[in-house]
Amino acid sequence: MGRTTTPQLNISKKLLRVAGKTNATFKLIGEGDKVLVGLSGGKDSLALIHILKHIQRHAPFKFEFEACTINYGMPGEHYRDLVEHCKKYEIKHTVYETNIYEISNDAIRENSSFCSYFSRMRRGALYTFAQENGFTKVALGHHFDDSVESFFMNMFYNGTMRAMAPIYKTERGFHLIRPLIEAREKQLRAFANDNNLQTIGDEACPAMLKEVKMPHARASTKLWLENLEKENPKVFKMMRASFKHIHDDTFLDPQRWVRDDFKNIKE
Repeated sequence: MGRTTTPQLNISKKLLRVAGKTNATFKLIGEGDKVLVGLSGGKDSLALIHILKHIQRHAPFKFEFEACTINYGMPGEHYRDLVEHCKKYEIKHTVYETNIYEISNDAIRENSSFCSYFSRMRRGALYTFAQENGFTKVALGHHFDDSVESFFMNMFYNGTMRAMAPIYKTERGFHLIRPLIEAREKQLRAFANDNNLQTIGDEACPAMLKEVKMPHARASTKLWLENLEKENPKVFKMMRASFKHIHDDTFLDPQRWVRDDFKNIKE
């Protein structure tokens, strides 16, 4: 009998290079790591599990990874297609059952935005599963567009300068990593389209079943950035460069000023 091989999806060489370079630069995954991937079924998390599968086959180090989908416990929720997808590509996958939707009825006031609440609860459930099953790292599918959007949202709405770190240690003791943080969203959309993937979008968000205000900040910021890129096609390239060349001593935060260094500041 002939040898059977796991089917593989088409991933562009450019996307693989970006993910590989990010992993090498920030040392996201290494020898012996056990990584849990948050799999929503959207284009970003689907791309992430297949990129990690590729890295696992070709990297000079060995690591494990599994996918985990958080079930909110809401009416009509099912992940049959996602379960079958992971079986087909031999990716270990768990649907983690929770009662997040039920307890949200008492946790948030009517007409409030549920999105940040469900995001926190989903992340907490993912962390709990990781902690209970001995994972050393949790991987999320955030990309560079997400980071830029968050940067400007924090600036415009929260009065802070903050983006998304490629890796940081959580309070629970393991690391959160973002292997796609330097990839563009359009690259991940192309991956899904090229492979004719059925992705899960906003229709799976529990907030869609609630009588609540839908968030406008991210949508507005996203549209603003899209228009900015139309006017200046190189704007995201410049933003990526600026994220790597930070002169934090030129701002107004008193804690970042050292009086003896005033003479060294260059405008």
